[in-house]
Amino acid sequence: MVRAGWLLANFPVFASMPMLRQSVHELVIPTRGRGFTEVTEAVADRVRQAGLQTGLATLHLRHTSASLLIQENADPEVRRDLERFFARLAPDGDPLFQHTCEGDDDMPAHIRTALTAVNLSIPIAHGALVLGTWQGIYVWEHRSAPHRRQLVVHLLGE
Repeated sequence: MVRAGWLLANFPVFASMPMLRQSVHELVIPTRGRGFTEVTEAVADRVRQAGLQTGLATLHLRHTSASLLIQENADPEVRRDLERFFARLAPDGDPLFQHTCEGDDDMPAHIRTALTAVNLSIPIAHGALVLGTWQGIYVWEHRSAPHRRQLVVHLLGE
């Protein structure tokens, strides 16, 4: 096994190269039931605490009935329109669905998650997440009842 100290002593070129660092954090996100919970600041705080100037934040939501997305954070009507669209696309209580173990919203929640995402990758530059002016990071709860969702934040950079 090659040790970092040995590399630095025997190959001075490595001493001038930045070293990549990584950290993993788990955030617990309480939701109020179906709808959006913004987590932009919580993720940005982890980036600041890690002290990374350049890198990548990878987010992973550990659930099959909620999702992650980057969406408009200025006009809440955008998020309400998304809810209305998905309610039409995968309505609660649709007789097509047989998986109803946890209620009429169970299978529609899984469909909503399948059509969205549980992972996001966001660049880090100048010590901050690289997001557009109107972009926010959201946990989108697809179940009717409140839940506590686990969001894993993996940071890699220098």
